Amino acid sequence: MKVEATLSVNGVRYPVELEPGTSLLAAVRDVVGLTGAKEGCDDSECGACMMLLDGKPVNSCSYLALQAEGSDVTTVEGLARGDELSPLQTAFLEHGGVQCGFCTPGMLISATVLLEETPEPSADEVRIALSGNLCRCTGYDGIVKAVLAVADAS
Repeated sequence: MKVEATLSVNGVRYPVELEPGTSLLAAVRDVVGLTGAKEGCDDSECGACMMLLDGKPVNSCSYLALQAEGSDVTTVEGLARGDELSPLQTAFLEHGGVQCGFCTPGMLISATVLLEETPEPSADEVRIALSGNLCRCTGYDGIVKAVLAVADAS
């Protein structure tokens, strides 16, 4: 039996009908139509599905969509300002922080939270903050450089 709800994603309210066990990731990707966040492990291990829920990072593959009703969800698409990428998104491109791109949405969400909480992080602090996000392509160096570049520019 489906349940009616309203999800607020990137500042837009979406009326949805969901099965009670639908994950936030599935609701945002399949019902709302925002496909930036990825399903990697489906077990909260890889971080590819990371979204912000009221400003706090959550692994959306393990969070029920109906629990998000009444909260503000921000996806990687919501980090941009219209068609203009955020400084962090631009830095990922400029510093080689993107290769296959699968981990990038989660990395960007985690890095956004880090920079909000710690505007001038050290390289070690960046690596610790991103430790919940797995990448198999970049070796993390470009990602760390990108985050530090944005911190230095602030």
